[in-house]
Amino acid sequence: MSAVAAARSILTQLHELMASRISAQGKLNQVVDIIGEALNSEVCSIYLLRDGMLELFATRGLEQAAVHVTKLGVGEGLTGTIAANIETLNLAEAAAHPEFQYRPETGEEKFHSFAGVPIVRRQRAIGVLTVQHVEPRRYEEVEIEALQTVAMVLAELIQNAGLVDDEHPGSLSSNHTGQEVLDGLQLVKGLALGQAVFHQPRINIEQTVAEDVEAERQRVYLAFDKMREQIDQMTGQAEFGVGGEHEEVLQTYKMFAYDEGWSRRINEAIDSGLTAEAAIERVQQRTRMRMREIDDPLLADRMHDLEDLANRLLRIVSGQLGTAASVGLRGDSILIAKNLGPAELLEYDKRRLKGVVLEEGSLTSHVVIVARAMGIPVLGRVRNARGLIREGDTLLLDGDFSKLTVRPSQGVLDAFEARFVRNRERQAAYAKLRDVEPFTRDGQRIQVMMNAGLRDDIPMLSLTGADGIGLFRTEFQFLVSAALPARDRQTRLYRDVLDAAGTKPVIFRTVDIGGDKQLPYLSNEYGREDENPAMGWRALRLALEREGLLKVQARSLLEAAGGKALNVMFPMVSEPWEFEAAKAVFEKQIVYLKTLKRKLPEAINYGVMLEVPSLAEMLDQLIPQLSFISIGTNDLTQFLFAADRANPKLAERYDWLSPAILRFLARVVQATAGHRVELGVCGEMGGRRLEALALIGLGMRRLSITPAAVGPIKELVRQIDTAQIGAAMSRWLANPPPDMRAALSDWAVQQGIEID
Repeated sequence: MSAVAAARSILTQLHELMASRISAQGKLNQVVDIIGEALNSEVCSIYLLRDGMLELFATRGLEQAAVHVTKLGVGEGLTGTIAANIETLNLAEAAAHPEFQYRPETGEEKFHSFAGVPIVRRQRAIGVLTVQHVEPRRYEEVEIEALQTVAMVLAELIQNAGLVDDEHPGSLSSNHTGQEVLDGLQLVKGLALGQAVFHQPRINIEQTVAEDVEAERQRVYLAFDKMREQIDQMTGQAEFGVGGEHEEVLQTYKMFAYDEGWSRRINEAIDSGLTAEAAIERVQQRTRMRMREIDDPLLADRMHDLEDLANRLLRIVSGQLGTAASVGLRGDSILIAKNLGPAELLEYDKRRLKGVVLEEGSLTSHVVIVARAMGIPVLGRVRNARGLIREGDTLLLDGDFSKLTVRPSQGVLDAFEARFVRNRERQAAYAKLRDVEPFTRDGQRIQVMMNAGLRDDIPMLSLTGADGIGLFRTEFQFLVSAALPARDRQTRLYRDVLDAAGTKPVIFRTVDIGGDKQLPYLSNEYGREDENPAMGWRALRLALEREGLLKVQARSLLEAAGGKALNVMFPMVSEPWEFEAAKAVFEKQIVYLKTLKRKLPEAINYGVMLEVPSLAEMLDQLIPQLSFISIGTNDLTQFLFAADRANPKLAERYDWLSPAILRFLARVVQATAGHRVELGVCGEMGGRRLEALALIGLGMRRLSITPAAVGPIKELVRQIDTAQIGAAMSRWLANPPPDMRAALSDWAVQQGIEID
């Protein structure tokens, strides 16, 4: 029997049962019999969430005396694990699972196989539906799908009968009336002040079983047509100009809207007997369960795009089109959502939308790329934001320090508004330095370059007056694409960047993927299987193995730079042979392009990222082959300390002003002295004023930093005497003070150098 036929057989019987006048308990008692017989399963049980515990409410096959007696905590045993994780379990031998717990009163010791699905209502588990069998076997996929469909219908019956806890965990209580400060993850920097507005994309589904399958199918067809029309219109009206990464994001989003596989799965759910709304939600429940199993953040972000589209489709098919975007924003607003798709963000009035707060979200998500292009600050990973914030609350979004202040006191509000004023004043002061070359007080020219990765970052080159792009992260184009970017697309991007930069240099770093930057369209031979992905199969290691990937990028860069200088940098080089192998890929492409009589770069400069400490021991062998070296302080520091920079418990140990790091950097400076190789630092360290002061004291003369830091660092450079800070650093490195950060701060204050 197919999943559709099995589910339809059960739903037909459930439809009649739900229309009957027997009690809710009586209905559940019959439900377990219907499911057990349809799936030929000896045990079928329903557990419901009551008083915070999962209570056995009905069973076929277990001891009847255990009903309303057996209770499990959420997260306890196999059933509790299903509820806690909102996941499906399918086990041939239940006792072999680490969370297995034996309850003697149920008489389940003779049953080996076990399968269970969560009963979900409004994205929380309100119960669990389980089946068991004497013989050890995994249930067929068609049986699991039938259970998941039935669980959805049960959710309606259970909720309407008032059998489960009504209060949503984390719901807003009357205690939340004063000021609160919530932490989050900085996704897009900036400050925002506005009133809380809830995006509210969810639709409550009141009827799950279809009366007329063909009528439901027609409703879905019409909804798909309308949704696709909306997406087409939106992609044609994006107000960012032509060719930005946001455009690629929307094209990827559009691809999901036209995905035949997604519409087919919804139609199959309708065939099983569900209404159009229930079918869309049924498919999305499966998607959400898959998302919880995905460690790859990029693939999870793509799933969020599908969630956004499903919400849109639900609103269309149900006729409930009232999101905050369609109603309209009445004043300066900060949008609150669990997550948000790029198309949903584009629907809002850009004049009144001042910021976005997400309970989820990640740096690589599509909505973040679009928000950055719109200039809207975004704070993500704000836990229980929708539970702690009321509609209309005054919010202060501090994207610079990753904080959200809810219902601020008047004093805090005044201080925040004063920061707004100071920010504007400081930005105006930095703007005056745009065309000023950064010389120190004793006449040393410091190159202040910027990091970039998106086509939309390039205008910042002229706005900030940076000396060039010291790090162009080519992998960003790969991260926002639904498939491996074609050679002509890569070439077009690199050519646009070089044209926009004009006479200013651009250093292209070859693709740095793997680790925390996974690509869903490449096989998972790397990264996800590494115990420590940051130190695993990533960056140049991966590119050398997949020579086709590097070969296409090499040709794209060479063709894009025809008639200009090309600066190429290889990431995560740990030994000289890796650099030589990567350079050989480029040299082969040069020979090939010559046979095609293509215009080649007038000069090619090769460099490396020094991130792996082992490379420092081999610089004498490598320097003669290099034009430049860029020290990647983010990865270098975690490798030196063996401290994962993403682990908050290790944050205090991850200090760039540690004497160990500064001594290491000083050795690299000494190793390159007297050689015709440019040495610089690219990364967050160079964009912080106190750290930049230390780097200049060590002898660094080139910093590549985030565009927002260019103005502050140019201002700092003009206050420094390199001879004085150089002498102070030499003393401290020879005899480190107990607190290097404090010592450097005190010295800067004494010299009249602003370090904040």
